[in-house]
Order: sequence, then C-alpha cells, then structure tokens
Amino acid sequence: MYTIQGKTGDWELVIGLEVHCEILSESKVFSGASAKFGAEQNTQVSFIDAGFPGMLPKVNEKCIEQCVKTGFGLNAKINKFSRFDRKNYFYADLPQGYQISQLYYPIVGEGYIEVTTDEGTRKIGVERLHLEQDAAKSIHDMVPGKSLIDLNRSGVGLMEIVSKPDMHSPAEAGEYLRQLRAIVRALGTCDGNMDEGSMRCDVNVSVRKVGETALRARTEIKNVNSVRFVMQAIEYDAHRQIDIYESGGVCRQETRLFDSVNLETRPMRSKENANDYRYFPDPDLLPVNLTDEYIENIRKNLPELPEAKKKRYIAELGLTPYDAHVLTLDKETSAYFEAAIVGRDAKKVANWVMGDLFAYLNKNGKSITESPIKAIDLGALVGLIQDGTISGKIAKEVFEIMAETGKDPASIVEEKGLKQTTDTGAIEKIIADVLAANMDKVAEIKAGKDKLKGWFVGQIMKASQGKVNPALANQLLDKKLGEV
Repeated sequence: MYTIQGKTGDWELVIGLEVHCEILSESKVFSGASAKFGAEQNTQVSFIDAGFPGMLPKVNEKCIEQCVKTGFGLNAKINKFSRFDRKNYFYADLPQGYQISQLYYPIVGEGYIEVTTDEGTRKIGVERLHLEQDAAKSIHDMVPGKSLIDLNRSGVGLMEIVSKPDMHSPAEAGEYLRQLRAIVRALGTCDGNMDEGSMRCDVNVSVRKVGETALRARTEIKNVNSVRFVMQAIEYDAHRQIDIYESGGVCRQETRLFDSVNLETRPMRSKENANDYRYFPDPDLLPVNLTDEYIENIRKNLPELPEAKKKRYIAELGLTPYDAHVLTLDKETSAYFEAAIVGRDAKKVANWVMGDLFAYLNKNGKSITESPIKAIDLGALVGLIQDGTISGKIAKEVFEIMAETGKDPASIVEEKGLKQTTDTGAIEKIIADVLAANMDKVAEIKAGKDKLKGWFVGQIMKASQGKVNPALANQLLDKKLGEV
C-alpha cells in the first residue's frame, strides 16, 4: 500500500477524480450552435448560449448517445430515466446565471475502470456520469487589468465522470486518467485533448492515518489539465495536509488551484456543498426516457474497448501485459500496430513500435499519425529481418533512412546494397582471414576460452560490414575452428 511517512507515523491518501469530458458532437448540447474547437472568439454563440430571456433549450440526441456509449465503456449501469437540474450560481462565464446539469438522476450510474500499477491491478469505482453544459471561457492575459469572455465554449456538451474515493496514490490517479482517456478516445465520445481543455480534471485529495476508516476534510484542486500535473498536485497537497495535521492544525474543506510552474497548490475559495447551488429540476427540459431497444442498439455497435483489446493482445498475439498496455493506451497507436503486424511476428513488431519508432517520434515531437514511416513499411522491415534478408543491425540503419525519406525498406536495401551475404563460400573466406589474423586468440579458444567466440563473431560482422547473418557466422565459425 502506498503511504507517506510523516513525523507522527504513516499516512494514507484518499483520492477521487471528477473528470469533465467535452462531448464530440457537431453542435452544442442545448442549442444548434457549432461545438467545433478553435473558431474565432464569440463566433459560435446562439441566443440560448448567451442566456437571452425567452430562449428554450432542446436536448441534442447525439450527446445522449455519446453518454450511453461512454457508460458502457465504464462498465456502468445505463439509467433509462434521467433528469436535468439547474445549478444556480453567478459568474461572468455563465451567461444564464445557472448551469444545466444532472444532480439527482444522472444518465449513467455506478461502474468501474480497471487500472494496473506497480502495486497490482484494481477496479476503481465510478460513482456516476452526468450530462451538463460547459461554461464559457474566461481569458485573463489579453488585456492588462481586465478579463475577457469567449462564449464559444458556452453550452458545449460535457460528460462529468465522478470516481469514488478509491485511489490511494498519485500513480493510481494517473493511470485511472490515462485509462479513461483511452476509453473515450476509443469510443469517439471525446477527443481527450487535455492541452485544449476538452478533458479537464478536478482532483479531490484528503489524508488520514493508516488504520483510520473515517474520511477527513478534502481539498478540491480545480481544472488540472495533464496527467503529470494531476500526479504532482496530489503529491504536493498530500504533504501540505500532513504538515498541517502534524503541526497541530486542522485542514478545512476548500477549493485550490495548481501552479504548474512552482508545482504547488494555492487557495481559491472555501469548498461549496450541493445545497449552496440551490439545485432544482429544470422547468424547460423534459426528463430523458431511454428504451431497452435504444440502449441495446448502442451496445451492439460499440468498437472494441482498450481493456478487451489488451486482453486479446496478450491471449492471441503473445504480448506481455506491459506491451499490451502501452499499445492500447490510444486508438491511433493500436491501429498502427495492427496494420504493421499483418503476416509478421507481433512481438517483434511491438518491440520496434515501442522502441525505435517511439524514440524517433518523441525526439521529433511527432504523434504516431504524423510518422513518416507507414505501418505497412515498419511491418515490412520486420519481415526482412525475419526472412534473413537483413540483420537487426542493418535494420537500424534502414529505419533511419525510412524516417528521413519515407521510402519503403525493400527499396532502401536494394539501393544501398544492404542484403545479408548468404554465400557460404564467401563467408568462410572472411572467417578464414579473421582466424589467420588472430591465431593467438584461436589458441586460447582451443585451450577452453569459449567466450572469445563472441569476439570473433564481432570481427566477422565488422569485416563483412554487417552483411553476414550472425547465426550463420556462428555456425560456420564452429566448423572452421574444428578444422584449424
């Protein structure tokens, strides 16, 4: 169990995440305005989004469908009856003076996400998923001393996915968030781009002495926009709370912000409770009633989810749990991998994807969809190694040329004359020359120093410019040594 050692003993973390996922849909949840990201400020705003009086909202059915899909991805109960409520508060980025949300009857009920860390695999409970509208965006750094409001985001459909307080380490919280992002991306319900704000996380953290069962006061850290920042915010605030308790103080329920430059949390306001918002049923929207047929039609058309894909990779392709985990974290990577393994050794392809390809992409700041090396060509490179056309060492050289030029590996091997030598007579001549030049070491091998064989193979590869198959070189070396 993950614990933090304090002056007065060991402390346990209790963590819950509230993740806001912007729904992928053409229009907003209660209006026909475009929900597309990146448009000029205040150009995608209907009278409903701007809070004009007399405007009646209408539910976007696509948003309902996306919530149900996500519910299946969370292994959760789909509620056939759900209802909208008004969450009342005044803020500049909320033109209506209230947010339409679902407090009492959410569209998706309890579920779970399975996460794996160094401490093992656990199911993290999901309390609920409810559908609500996003607020506008406040901009504080364009005009000195003033805040500006962009209403383009006002009314965009949001899925708020609330976990149970089941996580107990920064690593678990980070993995939960990665898995959730993989799920919504695989389903096509949210793009998961945390840097664009389409997936944001409120982090609830409290601490207690190991052995305690009661929950202490929690801190809510608002709008954290990366997995790394979530983990850093938890680490910092847990230590901050422990220091307060061990100094004789008391932690109070409050909302804080995470400073990603100084890696610390700062107070924002005292934490509100549900009754502070004076929730009541929205009078302009009818409840949502889903039929069994509607729910089943969505379930039947779901794509393969990351957890199922991971298990398939392990069972059918022989990958390790770690490899399967990495290759299923986003649908683009798994799609690339599956295109590359057609007719190839899946484990060898996985090694190239996770090794050389990832290293190249990270170094050059590219995503896998921007890779100059096509999936089919990476698979072909592995095929050339498998059939003995080139060695693993030469393949590294070919890979670099593929990355620079985008050419297929067979063309590069032909143009550069990189095919492995299979002429046993030519190879035996190379071996004979190497042995003749190093008769002192031959004598040592004869005396029982077998480890020198590896040195000889290296010399043979060097003399052939890497064009001899190492296994064949070993075989013919044994033969020649027997003749000396």
